[in-house]
Amino acid sequence: MSSLWSTPSLGLYLALFAAALLRVWSLGAHLPFSPGVDEPEVMERAVRIMKTGDFNPHFFDYPSLYLYIEAVASTLRFLCGAVQGRWSALAQAPTEEFYLWGRAVTAVFGTATVWLLHRAGLYWGRRTALLAAVMLAVMPLHVRESHYTLTDVPSTFFVTLSLLLSLRAHDKATTWSFALAGAAAGLAGATKYNAGLAVIMPLVAAVMTPAVRPARGAAILWVLISTLIAFLVAAPYTLLDLPHFLNGFAYLAGAYRAPANTADPGWFVYLKLLRASLQWPGTFIVLSGLVLAGVRLARGPDRIKWTLPLVFSILYFYFVAHQNIYYGRYLLPIVPPLSLLGAAGILWIFDTMRARHAPAAARQVVTAVITLLVVVPPAYTSIAFNGLEARVWTTEQAYRWILATLPKGSTICIEGSVTFQLPPAYKSTHVVQLPRKGDAASFKRDGVQYLVASSQQYGSQGPEYQRLFAETKELARFAPSDDHPGPELRILQVP
Repeated sequence: MSSLWSTPSLGLYLALFAAALLRVWSLGAHLPFSPGVDEPEVMERAVRIMKTGDFNPHFFDYPSLYLYIEAVASTLRFLCGAVQGRWSALAQAPTEEFYLWGRAVTAVFGTATVWLLHRAGLYWGRRTALLAAVMLAVMPLHVRESHYTLTDVPSTFFVTLSLLLSLRAHDKATTWSFALAGAAAGLAGATKYNAGLAVIMPLVAAVMTPAVRPARGAAILWVLISTLIAFLVAAPYTLLDLPHFLNGFAYLAGAYRAPANTADPGWFVYLKLLRASLQWPGTFIVLSGLVLAGVRLARGPDRIKWTLPLVFSILYFYFVAHQNIYYGRYLLPIVPPLSLLGAAGILWIFDTMRARHAPAAARQVVTAVITLLVVVPPAYTSIAFNGLEARVWTTEQAYRWILATLPKGSTICIEGSVTFQLPPAYKSTHVVQLPRKGDAASFKRDGVQYLVASSQQYGSQGPEYQRLFAETKELARFAPSDDHPGPELRILQVP
């Protein structure tokens, strides 16, 4: 019992508690009326698999492993709902009832990644492992994306698992251990295609392990075989529905090669996104960790443990930076290895001061200050994100007002594709801007009874909006405030 609550163990438990808290806080924000971007792509298909028993996703923008995981979670949710009397048939359970459980699965993956990173960090020592775990626990980018039913956080889990198993395979030096590391990389690729680049870590580990039993070539071969097998087992319709997979993959690849929507190059966009998540102190510390890894790679000792996170981070960053669709969440697979190198950089500063016989008090102060600068700003940003998401937004106010006030079957045109989604009981459509569809008379001819206008679109109210507001009757207005963030929304009745 004493070892269970020793200082290192207690530190890990606190880091895991903080990670879980930050990832489940405000987990149900904006549900069911406004799921996050691309969440419906996952949940609609996961629920369809549950309802039809057809495991072919008929969708290949993402591999199918996470769709299957969410289908399992949706099945459990349905069973619990049936026991509670919420529904007596699958047809009675709409997709929006499954989002919260789906998000909880992602939060579990996010929290578990912190534990995996700690295990990998033990190859650098207990202090590095704990600090790396704390850095990832409070990392805003990872905290935010752990709130959504998307593939990025689960794929990051499998990438981190591959890193851990690759380090372990180097120690064990057996083909079986390398095969396990390759299988983890295959699962990463079966969750999100680009995460399959994790296979570089067991391959590099096999190359850098001369004493592999029975031979280094056999270890490399088994890494490739296990990666492929794990990918096909977790995403079988890649092969079973090969024509549709190839068509979908080619379309997706073309989309990522389309002209970029920003003048800045991809590498610059992603560097800014990383800097925003790490904050300036964390950015400098991670840079110091990268430099330290480069030095250790060139000079030693323990080249292998520095090579794996460094090489993967560089290659993965190069890959995503040369695509023309930019999302911050695409960087998630390199966040754990960067946290690990950043933690190693901090401890290197401490050990350098000790080697130069700096006073103990000075060492402790410097290390404490640097650690706080690296941990506190990201933690504050993550807490602020959750606090903001937990408030009642204007979109929720408008959504609740419509459900309570307007009769079911009403025809409603909503401005802005991300404002909110109404239940099927309402005949709702979405347009980018209301005036583009026409004036009040045009809406009336189309049978539209109500409009929802958003300040994200009408802004300072140009003449076309002023005319539309004059031609319709305003029923309700929801203005943003400190307690109710979001756009100003106006609900209008077509005369």
